[in-house]
Amino acid sequence: MGRSWTEIREDFPILKNAMNGQPLVYLDNAATSQKPQVVLDAIAAFYQKDNANIYRGTYELSQRATDLYEGAREKVAKFIGADRSKIVFTAGATASLNLAAFGYGLQVLRPGDEIAVTAADHHSNLVPWQEAAKMTGAKLVYLPLDLGGKVDVERVKKEQIIGKKTKILAIAQVTNVLGTEQPIAELINLVHQAGGVAVIDGAQAAGHLPVDVKKLDADFYAFSGHKMLSQTGIGVLYGKKKLLEATRPLFFGGEMIEEVGLTSATYKKAPYKFEAGSQNVSGAISLGSAIDYLTEIGLDKIAAREAELGKAAAAGLRAIPGVRVYGQGGGIVSFNLAGIHPHDLATALDAQGIAVRAGQHCAQPMMNFLQVPGTVRASFAFYNNEEDVSALITGVKEAKEFFHGLR
Repeated sequence: MGRSWTEIREDFPILKNAMNGQPLVYLDNAATSQKPQVVLDAIAAFYQKDNANIYRGTYELSQRATDLYEGAREKVAKFIGADRSKIVFTAGATASLNLAAFGYGLQVLRPGDEIAVTAADHHSNLVPWQEAAKMTGAKLVYLPLDLGGKVDVERVKKEQIIGKKTKILAIAQVTNVLGTEQPIAELINLVHQAGGVAVIDGAQAAGHLPVDVKKLDADFYAFSGHKMLSQTGIGVLYGKKKLLEATRPLFFGGEMIEEVGLTSATYKKAPYKFEAGSQNVSGAISLGSAIDYLTEIGLDKIAAREAELGKAAAAGLRAIPGVRVYGQGGGIVSFNLAGIHPHDLATALDAQGIAVRAGQHCAQPMMNFLQVPGTVRASFAFYNNEEDVSALITGVKEAKEFFHGLR
């Protein structure tokens, strides 16, 4: 049967805290997740027992640190259905996507080539491609979206928007504003038929639903650790072997080299050629620990729980006169209250101990698509509960009464 959600919630010490004199209701999980005690313990244990620089030492402590770091790489590989040689550790999803754009994209893009993107994506998977297009003479082509921010695959096919000029498809598996799960398997197939490469932003998917890069046939897959229970400053870029070989490192320095002469150097094979300098060892270890924790619960179970909470929140919000819900996918719900700026509503909720995100969510083109200056976003994780949903609904109702009383 496994543990209950109530028991699992007890694993997260921060949720026992109060904010503004109220119990903390943390609903900004799409921005960053909270950390279970087992992950906090893994970080502490590394610094207390195993802290050393990896690879470089011939002494036992360094070897232990190296084994932990490489063990984390193995866990990541298994977690997404990949081979360990195709797992690159980075500073986060943003760093991973920049590596794909500038390490790979600049090597293959030519004037007139096309990069297929969407207005629903996070800036981290849009701005790097804008810059790569400027630097190479390539062109951005925006895929059509339905009202829920989902790519209209039938229209893409009918209008042949992905075609022989398409060299790269860059798209999120799950969007960060509405939680829309994109039809990436179909889109990947289309771009492969055209001879192009698919770069998938998995920041809102990894740790929230099962991911298998081989089944998806993704060419590159990027995600962050801090959104899936590990510490900040650690991320992953998965890449197919040939593509990683064709990708140029963006950082140069110690440990990624084979030989160095006075005027040139040769580099190690992937993934090591991308990991110059001292690495975030504790970050990798924390990610490995988070993966163990998530796997024990089960990704299917997690996905169902987050969707359950998200749907309940969306239904409750829609029942409040004046509230408009723009979309709900998984645990992500974006909404506004008529006549109230998103920042003002978020501030009112904060006074009640409820942490939500307000603004453009690093997705200005999506705000333009929705024709709003911003939204309030409540994003649920599996460690949230029905009481958190009720607190949000009650909080919005009370905020509405407060602001209307000022008029």
